[in-house]
Amino acid sequence: MTKTKQIPISGFPEFLPSEQIVFAQVMDIIRDGFERYGFSPIETPAVERKEVLISKGGNEKEIYTLSRLAAEKGEDPNTDLALHFDLTVPLARYVAQHKNMLTFPFRRYQIQKVWRGERAQAGRSREFYQCDIDVIGRNSLSLLTDAEIPSIIYQIFREMKIGPFVIRINNRKILQGYFQSLDIPMTLMTEVMRVIDKLEKIGTEKVVHELMGMGLEEATAQKMMAFLGSLGTELNTDEMLSQLTSMTEINAQFSEGVKELSVVIDGIRALGLPEAFFQIDLRIARGLDYYTGTVYETILVDHPNLGSICSGGRYDELASLFTDDKLPGVGISIGVTRLVQQLMADGLLKVGAATVAPVLVTAMDENRTGDYLRLGTELRNAGIATEVYLEKARLGNQLKYANKKGFKLAIIAGEDEFLRNAVQIKDLVIGEQIECAITDLVQEVQKRL
Repeated sequence: MTKTKQIPISGFPEFLPSEQIVFAQVMDIIRDGFERYGFSPIETPAVERKEVLISKGGNEKEIYTLSRLAAEKGEDPNTDLALHFDLTVPLARYVAQHKNMLTFPFRRYQIQKVWRGERAQAGRSREFYQCDIDVIGRNSLSLLTDAEIPSIIYQIFREMKIGPFVIRINNRKILQGYFQSLDIPMTLMTEVMRVIDKLEKIGTEKVVHELMGMGLEEATAQKMMAFLGSLGTELNTDEMLSQLTSMTEINAQFSEGVKELSVVIDGIRALGLPEAFFQIDLRIARGLDYYTGTVYETILVDHPNLGSICSGGRYDELASLFTDDKLPGVGISIGVTRLVQQLMADGLLKVGAATVAPVLVTAMDENRTGDYLRLGTELRNAGIATEVYLEKARLGNQLKYANKKGFKLAIIAGEDEFLRNAVQIKDLVIGEQIECAITDLVQEVQKRL
């Protein structure tokens, strides 16, 4: 029989057990961090109707549609469904659909896979987990919510111990106001923002070239670059706010953006976020057109090559396609699959054991199988994750298995030990081995973990 070739699918990552354990630990930290701030979990279907996904800026070239390999006669194998590319657009649909059963402000977190049909490369996958938090208001939503989001991210990343990081903050109204003062038409604003969002990645020259390709005069594009460059990141937060405040006569949009940014910064400080971990950066634009105010991106100071590891912002009109009710929101997303992959590759997250159980009960005597199973049950009942070796193998091979998987302790007992109502506990890290009474097993194991 011909065997199917095992060819990896580009852009669809999978981890080895030791890596998956690290991934699960990171997910637990994120989930606990979200819940610490009172966010409740939800889950939406992996699929949405196509019109939902493209309604607010979804790139049709990156959206996977659903179809069947075959269909009954007269049926179309294609459908009007597609896999979601993020969790924010499905959230808008969810809130609009269930608004009469939800309590507002609605605080939710969502941890699910998303799919994007972009070119697979380092740091870019086609299937990956996103971890999102959002707060949705009804009619209004306090700007202090925009300040709370960075505080949550700060707590999570500090607990992950991934080194120094900076949450970069801007308000799109500042950019839109300034660009409007240059007579850039609103019809081009979405595309202009997408180009500006690439500034750090592709550089000033290429951004100017792309802006000119959209029909802007070179002088206009250069003014935009000069504005962004004159308020660079070398200014501290207070200096940046002072400079922006002195320019509020530009227009009402610009002035509103500066006032909102000031409120958010005051809130961030009140929440105790250290100054070293946040920064105003006017280059942060966010490419999706549903953002209307505050926007965020987060970078690792010592690993800027990783790019943004967490991003989001405020959207006041995202649910407008689904309801006439005003449902403003703000949120942020961690692309956790990409983040963990790169942190492991750079050694910032250490890969360890290939087992979540620290204890292995070995089996030396087939006639004592029931006793080995009872030892495993006793340890598990005490809250100690334990594996019992169930295959026929020499003790030496069982210990090789234990070392390869990364167990910390091995429980060893043959007929002689059972006759003395005792077992051996072997510390696989330091090589020490002791004998203890079976009645003391749980206590002795707990002391060594």
